[in-house]
Amino acid sequence: MMRKSTGNMYDFVDYTFNIIKGKCPHNCNYCYVKMFPQKELRFVETELKTNLGKDNFIFVGSSCDMFAKDIPEEWILKVLEHCSKFDNKYLFQSKNPGRIFDLSKYLPKQVVLGTTIESNRTYGCMGNTPSPSGRARMLSDLKKKNYETMITIEPILDFSIPDFVDLIKIANPTWVNIGADSKNHNLPEPSREKVLQFIEELSKITEIKKKSNLGRILNTSE
Repeated sequence: MMRKSTGNMYDFVDYTFNIIKGKCPHNCNYCYVKMFPQKELRFVETELKTNLGKDNFIFVGSSCDMFAKDIPEEWILKVLEHCSKFDNKYLFQSKNPGRIFDLSKYLPKQVVLGTTIESNRTYGCMGNTPSPSGRARMLSDLKKKNYETMITIEPILDFSIPDFVDLIKIANPTWVNIGADSKNHNLPEPSREKVLQFIEELSKITEIKKKSNLGRILNTSE
């Protein structure tokens, strides 16, 4: 079933929709889904009966990265086929955007393609994922195919300003979302001053969308 997008989700998304459910193979330490019991990875066939309506913006795969390398391709193709039956706009976000590239000919007509890049540095809390630089290059390949692309820097982790800006330049996203840890995971976070300087530099090359939870680091109510 579709669920109305609420809470700390993207404010531009209307609904979330998940057919592939269970423990995400990426196993990122900070994932909000870990608040709930982690069942086995599975494809819920009955969700293929869901009417996705018309003129909605739907985040598909919000609770489990459906493009992780251990997800069976047959499952992914069934999800994409179902979405293509409806006249909507879809967000597909993955820490393995190279697999989106490989399956791009099966994507619905209206999509935004995204990846998470928490820092230019690699931290253990990122789970079993491609490196930040690898994700940036993969997203760049999608942008070159004229897809609308985005990066979400959430939860933002400590970084090198010039190196992180250069990484975003490589990815060349249409826009960037920036957010902070909301669940007290004790992550290595940057200072307020560093984040403000980073945003100033990043705004020169792309559109910035600040999530409300970033206000904790910036000491604002945004």
